Amino acid sequence: MPDSSSTPPAPGARASIVRRLLERAIDSSPHMPPEIPGLMLIRIDQPFLNTCSVYEPCVAVIVQGSKRITLGDETLCYGEDRYLITSMDLPVRSAVVEASTERPYLGVALRLDWREIASLMLESPAVPAGTAARDSRAMTTGAITAPLLEAFDRLLTLLDQPEHIPALAPLIKREIHYRLLTGEAGARLRQIATVDTQSHQVARAIASLNARFTEPLRVETLARESGMSLSTFHHHFKTLTAMSPLQYQKQLRLTEARRLMLSEGMEASTAAFRVGYESPSQFSREYRRSFGAPPSKDVADFRWQQEPVAA
Repeated sequence: MPDSSSTPPAPGARASIVRRLLERAIDSSPHMPPEIPGLMLIRIDQPFLNTCSVYEPCVAVIVQGSKRITLGDETLCYGEDRYLITSMDLPVRSAVVEASTERPYLGVALRLDWREIASLMLESPAVPAGTAARDSRAMTTGAITAPLLEAFDRLLTLLDQPEHIPALAPLIKREIHYRLLTGEAGARLRQIATVDTQSHQVARAIASLNARFTEPLRVETLARESGMSLSTFHHHFKTLTAMSPLQYQKQLRLTEARRLMLSEGMEASTAAFRVGYESPSQFSREYRRSFGAPPSKDVADFRWQQEPVAA
């Protein structure tokens, strides 16, 4: 008898999710239904490149289209057959590769709950001795299974049955976490969630760095707070994020500066100072190395790309 956890996703569940996303996500702005905290519905009608953001701990499932994520100097591609897991806040660059008005990119994401994962680790099947994570990055992909996709379908169905959300949404969220924990990326989640592991300690340091990324970086302090030597901390930090602490902070600063210029119309020099740069010229150099163009040109080009195409 085949293991249902490894069976391919049922076409019915995918079609149902597509239908619900088309009904509720009517534009390219992420839709976050307040009835189910942590849930995000995504629709994008045209391909785009070079978008920068900080991904929070979540699982993301694409039901139509495909995407490319760049973390440090590494690239992950995923689409309708694989989900993405981000196990800590990470600055990334992303590109939607497949999308059109006729067949938009459609996805759904759910914020990870570490308390739920810790609880489930006590109840889920034990990991066989010697089992290790497929890779050591804090961002990875796994094969979408029928039970996982069906759980997401049931969660979205609750949006049409709001009276059942208080009782059923927590149960379905718990099932989704269980499917992830017992799936292809489960070993990676266990390493991050286990308190006495170095991955967990580095995750705490990254949370601290995220909260203070505009301040001067004190790597020695982060290493000491993590209970590691400086060299060990550097090694584990880069293993998780594909970046050094300095590169990570720089990417956070540049991503936030870009957001300030695009979303709030802030001048480049003002955005640079806001995120912690003391020298506008240094900001401009690092921005150009990261995004391929000076701040003003990059922002202008990005806005031009977002203009609707005439029929």
